Amino acid sequence: MKSSLFDLRDRVVIVTGGAVGIGKVYAERLVEAGVRVAIADVAAEEGAALAGRLGANALSVPTDVSDPAAVARMAEATLLRFGRIDGLVNNASLMSALSRRSWLEISIEEWDLVMAVNLRGLFLCCRAVVPAMRRLGGGRIVNIASTRVFEGTPNRLHYTTSKAGAVGFTRALAREVGGDGITVNCIAPGRTLSETQIAGSDPAYLNDGSDALRALARAQVPDDLVGALMFLLSDASAFVTGQTLVVDGGKIMH
Repeated sequence: MKSSLFDLRDRVVIVTGGAVGIGKVYAERLVEAGVRVAIADVAAEEGAALAGRLGANALSVPTDVSDPAAVARMAEATLLRFGRIDGLVNNASLMSALSRRSWLEISIEEWDLVMAVNLRGLFLCCRAVVPAMRRLGGGRIVNIASTRVFEGTPNRLHYTTSKAGAVGFTRALAREVGGDGITVNCIAPGRTLSETQIAGSDPAYLNDGSDALRALARAQVPDDLVGALMFLLSDASAFVTGQTLVVDGGKIMH
């Protein structure tokens, strides 16, 4: 197999939610691999700082993925700076700010906000970039779900529901755009010790012993997800679409 199948150099990839947490690690590792990255995040200050540190191959585009106008500007700014869009990583998600509590205590307003970011955001971002991918004759879309979908993890019902929606969205969109040479896949991470996860979690929750249930019995960190992401963005996955890849060290064997 030719190593060029995994070569991402000079590709242009948008990473939503790319300024902080796991998304920041995605952006950093992609730039290290020679990718030109648009960091699309509502955290504008953090995005600008990260892009400044990463250099000429990084662009910060302040973006609320639930806002159609903002998402359109995201695609336009990426095309203006880099001239093309090869990949989209739909990583932006409302999660760490959500309290873990019974579904009976979730307000309608919070439910709607989670769906707007975590599901409408997928729809808007894909719709914004697919025309540019069609002009190239293909592209790669990677959505981010969660192993909560397969575990049925309680206490963030709206978040879990939205991530189940991401899996269904991935499967259906893969069929919609397959004729354009565009692949659509999904990564389902396990609990990952990102900076945002650590900041928003009680230490007792992070040290509850569940890591011992993995086949690889240790905590998961953001870099554990990078290989799967790069595979799904590369030509090595050209005949893989509509799939959800669980990356959790072998806790959920899907």
